[in-house]
Amino acid sequence: MDLSSEIRIIRQKALMTQEAFAKELNVAFSTVNRWEAGKTYPNISAMKQIKIFCDKNNISFDKLQNAWLSKTKEKK
Repeated sequence: MDLSSEIRIIRQKALMTQEAFAKELNVAFSTVNRWEAGKTYPNISAMKQIKIFCDKNNISFDKLQNAWLSKTKEKK
């Protein structure tokens, strides 16, 4: 799956809105919206926050991490 889908799945598994998820990660709602729309992707700092969120909520981070690593390799 692609990066935007993996972010959406993590948020939905936590039963959160984009706004609540953004608040939890200390980012703007529009940031989460752009991630899920595939317009942008999380930077390393945001990925660390998502990892912490996943660990705290017992949600697998592996698929998102793999998608993010693939995306960052593409960009180079």
